[in-house]
Amino acid sequence: MNSHSQEFDALARIRAEQLKNGHSRANGDGSDFAETASRDWGQSKLGATEALENEPYPLDALPTLIREAVAEVQAFVKAPIPLVAASALSAVSLASQGIASVERATGLVSPCSLFFITIADSGERKSTCDRLFIDPIRRWQIDEAKRLDPEVKEHKAKYAAWKAEKDGLELLIKQQAKKQQSTAKSQADLADAMGREPISPRLPDLIYADATPEALAFGLSKWPSGGLMAHEGGVVLGSHGMNAEAVMRNLALLDSLWDGIPHQVRRRTSDSFELINARLTIGLQVQPAAFRSFYEKTGGISRGIGFLARCLVSWPTSTQGSRTYSEPPEAWPGLTGFRERITALLNFPLRFDESGHLSIPVIALNPSAKDSWIVFHNEVESMLIDGQTLSDIRDVGSKAADNVARLACLFQIFESGVTTVGEVAMQNAIRIVSWHLKEARRFLLHIEQAEEIVDAERLKHWLANYCRTNRETTVDKNFVLKFGPLRSSSRLSPAITELEDQGFVSEMKHGRKTIIVIHEESARGAH
Repeated sequence: MNSHSQEFDALARIRAEQLKNGHSRANGDGSDFAETASRDWGQSKLGATEALENEPYPLDALPTLIREAVAEVQAFVKAPIPLVAASALSAVSLASQGIASVERATGLVSPCSLFFITIADSGERKSTCDRLFIDPIRRWQIDEAKRLDPEVKEHKAKYAAWKAEKDGLELLIKQQAKKQQSTAKSQADLADAMGREPISPRLPDLIYADATPEALAFGLSKWPSGGLMAHEGGVVLGSHGMNAEAVMRNLALLDSLWDGIPHQVRRRTSDSFELINARLTIGLQVQPAAFRSFYEKTGGISRGIGFLARCLVSWPTSTQGSRTYSEPPEAWPGLTGFRERITALLNFPLRFDESGHLSIPVIALNPSAKDSWIVFHNEVESMLIDGQTLSDIRDVGSKAADNVARLACLFQIFESGVTTVGEVAMQNAIRIVSWHLKEARRFLLHIEQAEEIVDAERLKHWLANYCRTNRETTVDKNFVLKFGPLRSSSRLSPAITELEDQGFVSEMKHGRKTIIVIHEESARGAH
C-alpha cells in the first residue's frame, strides 16, 4: 500500500476513533487530520508511477443484497469488481432517484442520482453486467407499456376527435375572417377546445443507450427519470453533441440534471421546453483512448464546467486473459433478490404536481449520520489546501461529500424504503466514495500526462507484476503484445524504448523471437 492510500485509510481510522470517543468535529477546522496527513503523506505530488497503482474495491461496504448480487455476477462474468459494482449501483440509482431527494442540512437538498464513469478497454463485459442488473428495469418498462395500452388507445381516439374539432374551428375562423364576419364566438370556442386537449398517459422510458444530450433532454421532458447507460461511452462523449460548439451547452445540461435544478432547452425547429425536477443516472464505460480524445478535444472543459467532478470515476485493472470459462450457476439467489428489490422500487408510485413535474419527497440524515457526514466533509476540505492530497483534484473533492450523501440515501432506500438516512448507510457510502476519490485522482493525473509516458508506466507495472508473479526476468514480446496493457505494436514499441532509456528493460533477439529482459533491481523499485 503506497503512502497516498494511507491517508484515505487514516481518514477512516480517525473518524472511527472520533465516533468511539463521542467527538464529531462538526465545528472543527480539520487541523488534526491535516497533521496526520502531513505526517503520513508528506507534501509530495502524485508521480506517474504512483498514479497507476490502484486499491481493492471495498466490496464489503455494499449493502448485503447488493454485495451478494455483485459477487455472484463477478464470479460468473469475471469482469473487474469495480465495473460490476458500478453496473449494480447504476441500477439502484435509476430505480430510486424518483422516490426521494436527500437533505444533508437545512436547505442543502440534492437528488440521490449518481454519475458513474468506468475507464476500461472494450471487451471487459460491461454490457453483460448491465444486462444482468438492468434487465428488471427493461422488463418493468415492457410490463408498464402493456398495462397502460388500453389508456393509450383510448387517448388516441380522444385526441383524434379533439384534433378534428380544433381543426374545424380553425378553418371556420379563416372562413369567417375571409368573409369579414365576426370571429369572436369561434375564437372563444377554439380557446375552450385548446384547454380540453387530452393528456397522454405517461409511458415510462428510463433507459438511454448512446443517446445524444439533445435526445436525452427530449426524452426526460416526457418521462422525467432516466439513465444513460452505455458500454461504449466513447459513442456518447464522442458524439456530434460533444463537438467544440455544443460541448458547453450539453455538459451544462448534464450538470443541471445532477444538481436537480431547472434547465431550459431552446430549440430552433420545434418547441422549447424546461426540465424541472428531472432525474438522471449515468453509467458509462469509456476506453482510455476515447476518454483522452474527449478530454483533449474539449480542452479540459469537462473539468472546468464541473462535469467530471460530479462523476464517480473508476479505472480498474483488466481481467482479460484470466477469465477461464465457468458454467452459469444453477441458482442466483443474490441477483434474484436484487432484481426483486429493483422491481419493488420501480413500483413505488411517483408523484407529479399540477404542472406535470415530479414532486419528490425529501429525506434527511439522522444525527449520527449527519455527524459522520460533517467529519468527512471537513476532512476532505482540509485536503484541498495547496500541497495537500486533493489539491490537484479540488473539483472532484468539492463534490465528494454531496456524492456521499446521495449514495447513503440510495443505500437507505434500497434496504429500508423512504426513511431517515442512518449511520451504517453513511459510513458505507463514505468508504466507497473515498475509494472513488483515489481512483479519480489516479486517472485524472494520468490523463494529463503525455500518452507515451503513461504507456511506459502502464507497461512498467505490468512487467513488474509479471516478474513478481512468475519469478521470471524475461518475457516474449509477442506475449506482452497479446496479454499486456498495450495491444498494438505502434504503442508497445515506443513504450519499450522509453523503459530502455530509463534502464528498466532491455530488448534483444533470441532466434526468431524478440525478448524483453526486465532488470531485477529496477523491477523491485517499481513496487
